[in-house]
Amino acid sequence: MLRVEEAARALGIGRSLVYDLIRSGQLRSFKVGSRRLIPAAAIDEVITTLMEEAA
Repeated sequence: MLRVEEAARALGIGRSLVYDLIRSGQLRSFKVGSRRLIPAAAIDEVITTLMEEAA
């Protein structure tokens, strides 16, 4: 599980873009209390999706 900041670092983007991806449904996440967590596998999924869209 990654925090939003860690996911942003892994993707090489800013936190606000991570939240945009979450809101649009492109990046899976869930909340535990007040924390938003992203499964590590979701990072690979969003990279694959973005690469397919760019092709």
